Amino acid sequence: KQKNPDMGYAPDFLAAVIKPLQHMIKEKGIRVVANAGGVNPSACVAAMQHILKESGVDLRVGAVTGDDLMDQQAYLRELGVTDLYNGEGFPENIQSMNAYLGAHGISTALDQGADIVVTGRCVDSALALGPLMHEFKWKRDDFDSLAAGSLAGHLIECGAQATGGIMTDWKQTAETWSTIGFPVVECAEDGKFVVTKPKGTGGVVSRNSVAEQLVYEIGDPQNYYLPDVTCDFSDVKLTELPDAHSVLVEGVRGKPPSDSLKVSATFMDGYRAIVVSPMIGQRAAEKVHMMAHHQLERARQMFKFLKMDDFTHVHVQAIGECESYGPAQKIKNREVMQWVGVRHKQKEGIEIFGRELAAAGTGMAPGTTTLVGGRPKPTPVFRLFSFFYPKSRIEVITTVYDKDSQVFQGTTTEYLASEEQVAASAQRSSSPRTSTTPAAPSCSLLSVDELGDTRLEQIACLRSGDKGDSANIGVVARCDRCIAVIQEQVTEQKVKHYFQHLLTPKSEVKRYILPGIGALNFVLTDSLGGGGVTSLRPDPQGKAYGQMLADLRITASSSPCCHCKTAM
Repeated sequence: KQKNPDMGYAPDFLAAVIKPLQHMIKEKGIRVVANAGGVNPSACVAAMQHILKESGVDLRVGAVTGDDLMDQQAYLRELGVTDLYNGEGFPENIQSMNAYLGAHGISTALDQGADIVVTGRCVDSALALGPLMHEFKWKRDDFDSLAAGSLAGHLIECGAQATGGIMTDWKQTAETWSTIGFPVVECAEDGKFVVTKPKGTGGVVSRNSVAEQLVYEIGDPQNYYLPDVTCDFSDVKLTELPDAHSVLVEGVRGKPPSDSLKVSATFMDGYRAIVVSPMIGQRAAEKVHMMAHHQLERARQMFKFLKMDDFTHVHVQAIGECESYGPAQKIKNREVMQWVGVRHKQKEGIEIFGRELAAAGTGMAPGTTTLVGGRPKPTPVFRLFSFFYPKSRIEVITTVYDKDSQVFQGTTTEYLASEEQVAASAQRSSSPRTSTTPAAPSCSLLSVDELGDTRLEQIACLRSGDKGDSANIGVVARCDRCIAVIQEQVTEQKVKHYFQHLLTPKSEVKRYILPGIGALNFVLTDSLGGGGVTSLRPDPQGKAYGQMLADLRITASSSPCCHCKTAM
């Protein structure tokens, strides 16, 4: 958008969805909701209207805006807003600042006859909750229904992750990856829904595929905060139905939402570059680290000569040597990849580093082959700054267009719960719960001796992801008798020790329990080297943390447990 004020949205949405499918959307009465507006929903709508007009297709287009808070920078700076995660002060060079909106604006647009609704920044699950609020006329204080609709959206928001994509038991679906189907949720007015997929497509919908996605990046499962509702996923039940690839989801509970919205701002914080280079031969990892030391030293000598500052951050790793697992699990490999990531306040500093890499080809370690992708170019670092902001100060604007004419515009705020609703919810949350459904499938038991020494993956499915600089690892028991062993042995202390080489002195590990599906959820703060584009690590979003924890050794326990057989 900075380069072209008519951009800033997702052009692929128009090129791959609207342009080729507009006639089908019209003929079949399909209604489309997408957060493709990015930081410029109005430009996205204008471009879409141009496409529809050229094709002679008459569709109403709605836009939900109000998330852009760039005009409130001065007020926020004066207010002394600090970062939600690290307490840093409000940055000077803000590039974007958007609140995560909820589903009400989407449902309003659909109520006003919009065939296609485009939003800017909103929570992903709102793309499913909005149509459900419209269809079932759910009220804004029907928190259980809103939580169920939000979980439906959460389960499908990452596409094939609910239908066997990145599944622990990946061999179950590997032969069908090229045709893997996206998930479909068939929802009822009472909040129950079935997860399935189109017939004839690849992948799988099973208890485990849905459970893995349920625990994905949720933090505290009893308090999953969204603009419309606070969700409690801890007692959700998953039941595989007789129909193939169908799982019934029920038991979601909802509480009043908070009085604030999460806001994500980005700001410039220098430049970065990543260097990837194969190294082949004996003692490859040793060569990689020695070579990186001297590559960095050559650049630092130039910085000193030019009176420039040093790198702000550096990360060196030999990929293939199991260094992601920590020093205790390293192996000796004759073929590794050198990974060197650097950050510098000045673009020139990254350019100098890139030039100095050439010396390695002729003046450093034998077995050096090439720079993958050529000399690295400086890339701006846009760091994230997150904070909560009062709902009362944000107006959500819903606009609907029919051809070139605006036919509706309405303004509202995200839902603010009353004190009575909050008190009633607190009383309900303190009530004892009963569970008559096994948390996980039963299977035959083995004795303590038969359990022996095994890997966590053999008795659990795992999935991991991120929230900022925090990693989230979900651990789902494979059977109802595995749960006690997992709870006993996969503790906060053990997980923190296991990942200690990736943590900082400020890092904390918190464990949450989901008895409904027999799962644990771990949150590891300050564990991703800054996270996202800020991080210089090969896994900046913690996507592999679940696979790494899968190798945790589980030993014989006082609790009997099955030794589940997997597809691995």
